[in-house]
Amino acid sequence: MRKLALIVVMLMMVGTVAFARSKDSRTFTGDIMDSPCVAKGNHEAGYKMTGTDNPKDCTLACVKGGGKFVLYNAAKKATYQLDDQDKPRDFAGQKVKVIGTYDMATKTIHVEKIEASS
Repeated sequence: MRKLALIVVMLMMVGTVAFARSKDSRTFTGDIMDSPCVAKGNHEAGYKMTGTDNPKDCTLACVKGGGKFVLYNAAKKATYQLDDQDKPRDFAGQKVKVIGTYDMATKTIHVEKIEASS
């Protein structure tokens, strides 16, 4: 009987933790860029280095060359690392909304969803 009660309590705790995580999701806005261009503040140097002429192609080329996809919010001058490096590929160079949880220690968004923004 004690085992059953313990199992029920543990299941309730797991359910509470799962609910709390989804409740902490936030929406972040900005541009999907590459880490090298964000470090320089724009794509200008990236265009010259990669032979591209638009944000999408530059971002994809820089990531292919070893950079990482990041979310850059120009208004806040904030750069967010993205834990998922697959989902941003379809939105390279675009304004987006990223839904996820934020780890302040690593300045990383755990990406749940990305959608185009206007």
